Amino acid sequence: MNANKHGLGSDMGLVDAHVLQTHEYDDLPELGDADLSRQDAVWRVAGLQVSPQQGRAAFSAALKKQKINITLDPDVLSWYRLKAGGRGYQTLINATLREAMRGQEVEQTLRRVIREELQRAA
Repeated sequence: MNANKHGLGSDMGLVDAHVLQTHEYDDLPELGDADLSRQDAVWRVAGLQVSPQQGRAAFSAALKKQKINITLDPDVLSWYRLKAGGRGYQTLINATLREAMRGQEVEQTLRRVIREELQRAA
């Protein structure tokens, strides 16, 4: 992919390599409690409207997330982008992974409980 970037005369390599500095955020207005408590505000997570409490929780969780690079098949990425309406597809991918993770935890717990019950019955 880097060859294509340079072949087109693109400066995307510079953009990719750029690390944001704190002073670059100075022009952005800060969101305060008044902004977050507006009655007409609509919270959306992964393109879905959620309650203010869910929105704040998702916002707080997003601040603690870790940035990684991951390679996905084009059809998988397209499906998530379409499902999320273009924006929030990464959040939707994260939610899907979390759901799968929790599903595994539930399955393991159920298996343990069933084994314990079977041992008691024997």
